[in-house]
Amino acid sequence: MKKLLTCIAMGFATTSYAVTPLWMRDVQISPDGTEIAFCYKGDIYKVPAKGGTATQLTTQASYECTPIWSPDGKQIAFASDRNGNFDLFVMPSNGGTAQCLTTHSASEIPSAFTPDGKYVLFSASIQDPAQSALFPTSAMTELYKVPVGGGRTEQVLGTPAEMVCFDKSGRTFLYQDRKGFEDEWRKHHTSSVTRDIWMYDTQTGKHTNLTDHAGEDRNAVFTPDGQTVYFLSERNGGSFNVYSFPLNTPQSITAVTKFKTHPVRFLSTGSDQTLCYTYDGEIYTQRPGSNPQKVRIDLIRDDQEQIADLNSSKGATSATVSPDGKQIAFTLRGEVFVTSADYNTTKQITHTPAAETGICFSPDNRTLAYASERGGNWQLYLAKIARKEEANFPNATIIEEEVLLPSKTVERNYPQFSPDGKELAFIEDRMRLMVVNLETKKVRQVTDGSTWYSTAGGFDYSWSPDGKWFTLRFIGNKHDPYSDIGLVSAQGGEITNLTNSGYTSTSPQWVLDGNAILFTTERYGMRAH
Repeated sequence: MKKLLTCIAMGFATTSYAVTPLWMRDVQISPDGTEIAFCYKGDIYKVPAKGGTATQLTTQASYECTPIWSPDGKQIAFASDRNGNFDLFVMPSNGGTAQCLTTHSASEIPSAFTPDGKYVLFSASIQDPAQSALFPTSAMTELYKVPVGGGRTEQVLGTPAEMVCFDKSGRTFLYQDRKGFEDEWRKHHTSSVTRDIWMYDTQTGKHTNLTDHAGEDRNAVFTPDGQTVYFLSERNGGSFNVYSFPLNTPQSITAVTKFKTHPVRFLSTGSDQTLCYTYDGEIYTQRPGSNPQKVRIDLIRDDQEQIADLNSSKGATSATVSPDGKQIAFTLRGEVFVTSADYNTTKQITHTPAAETGICFSPDNRTLAYASERGGNWQLYLAKIARKEEANFPNATIIEEEVLLPSKTVERNYPQFSPDGKELAFIEDRMRLMVVNLETKKVRQVTDGSTWYSTAGGFDYSWSPDGKWFTLRFIGNKHDPYSDIGLVSAQGGEITNLTNSGYTSTSPQWVLDGNAILFTTERYGMRAH
């Protein structure tokens, strides 16, 4: 299949305008407490800590984020994907040419300068140490350092150590750990993989857990004297707020802020003890013993109304080819698109703030089925070419969409048309295989959900070419840690186990005109075949 390239053009006029920005990210106050660097719409800005007009420091079309200040305040390191993936760059804090410090294909995210200003520490998933006991995954990064002037990268720690903050001596630094795959933006998370605040002694290599707490503790910073630690936590059953404790008695924790409803994010502090953080999309500063003060920020931008050509050669999911091989449907940025297999003609089918997924074509190539999360839970939708004289979606002028089996409580996803196009199979409530007759809207159950125990989404299944059977991935016993490939009548009934190997088998598909089933399995080793 040729490489998929989608161009979406939005045509507007270009004007300059002043805005009061919201949802600024990666906020960090300068070491002397006089300026604040932040990320807004993929660029790095700085603004006086007392408020005012922000200065734009980066102007590339790429995405820049995570600015950190050098100890003397003269440089800012940040991450940029201008070369394809996030690399580490450093530039003068007053603006100027940025120097690239890293070129690895992994994403490198800066964390802190060393107190002497000679190195930048960053997190990246490059190479686990040979003695590491961690599962090798890109989600679990290592900690590295690179000279500010460029040079060889060195590994500092083989374990995930995020949001590093040094004391002035450079002997110790604080960091938040990462134990699992949980999304960093999840709120009110309590489990065995929640983050804790640790202290690392660079001389002895000793790690000390300072907050052994069941909930989330993160983003720790030292006070200028190194005797007190500020951090973000969801203690006391609320949202993220700022807390503190003396370094010599970590159990003596005090609440510094008492925000409600929304979480506090992106904590930092200056040498004058000014705290800086965000709440509800805006930046606040706070002096010791004082109340939080919102920072007034003005921005001048010229991109409110502009022409944007969004060229996408990656990121597409749910790609499926029409039965006649002339169309390719896929999702990109949560929307459904259909492109021609022979021409550079692409049609956007959905225009919603909700995510769409699980696309399939009807046998006549004129109807799409997919799931959408609009309304709060996953529902099935059909999109049809309305005009008979129009042969395909990329060139269609009118597309009619309808919701199938609407419900506010039942979740439906992963649709597949029957070979004759008269029925549509789908997964209900993430566990049951169901079929609906598209003419009568009558629904029948094929599996009752007792053979699938994951709530992550659904399971693999496929119609037989004659429409009489399904092959599917299932779990024969709820205590089994593996899945098998099964066969079940399209009318429902008992599942016949075709593999029963004791290993994980997935992705069954009918081949050889329905005389064989192709699937993947790990029975021959750690790699699937």
